Amino acid sequence: MKAKKFWQFKAKEADPDVGELMLYGEISSYSWWGDEVTPKQFKEDLDALGDITTLNIYVNSAGGDVFAGHAIRSMLKRHSAYKTAYVDGLAASIASVILTACDKVIMPANAMQMIHKAWTIMLGNADDMRKMADDMDKIDESIVAAYEEKTGLDRERIVELMTAETWMTAAEALEYGFADELEEHTQVAASTRSGKLFINGQEMDLSRFHNAPAFTAKVIKGEGKVLSVSNENRLVQARDLLSEVLDQVKPDNNEPDGLVKPRAEPEQAPLDLYIKIHVNHERRLNNGL
Repeated sequence: MKAKKFWQFKAKEADPDVGELMLYGEISSYSWWGDEVTPKQFKEDLDALGDITTLNIYVNSAGGDVFAGHAIRSMLKRHSAYKTAYVDGLAASIASVILTACDKVIMPANAMQMIHKAWTIMLGNADDMRKMADDMDKIDESIVAAYEEKTGLDRERIVELMTAETWMTAAEALEYGFADELEEHTQVAASTRSGKLFINGQEMDLSRFHNAPAFTAKVIKGEGKVLSVSNENRLVQARDLLSEVLDQVKPDNNEPDGLVKPRAEPEQAPLDLYIKIHVNHERRLNNGL
């Protein structure tokens, strides 16, 4: 059975000097090392773009196989094109390492990156376990080196962040040096379907991580849905508008028995209230609230 690729290259029709790469979903060792899809094919797909000068890379991945990720990073790093990465939701684990091959990393305000120490599952005796631990330390060192080159952070600080399994907002990634620019006008949408988390339409399995953000834990447990920032803002606006309505119609405490004070023109009052709410709502929209 032919394995499904987790990458897609395409040339930009309007500009032959610009190529695009989408890295969505699990960076799978099966599809990377299988008989049908190999690192050689990734390189051939990259070369097929021709003599491009710009490569835009769109990433939305919870990570995957560390060796596949390192191979992708090396191929991209060697390519002569100017590489700009866009985090279309989440770049976690080895996906964040791939970002370090890029000249510029751009993140929407509500996108995230996550870095952690490599982990694995194995069977064997004590000698096997000790050897595996040594191998994992070497893998971690290779990841630290990639992060050091990108961020300029001290090795000790990077190890501390990896050990803590650090989930970074776009602003935090910018502060640490994992991102270079914030994209304020692009929103990332998260939702659930059948108890699974989807970020910008891509299914994400974050159950294997120790410190996934609280909103993802609720999704994993099937406790609710996650809204995009724009929808959250709409809820805030609706709440504020409701508060204004309640302020207009609440009883006057100075009146006996808490009665509502009659208005001089009761038939006109609802229209005046509607106009006031509408004007305030338009003002919020115009101010970007």
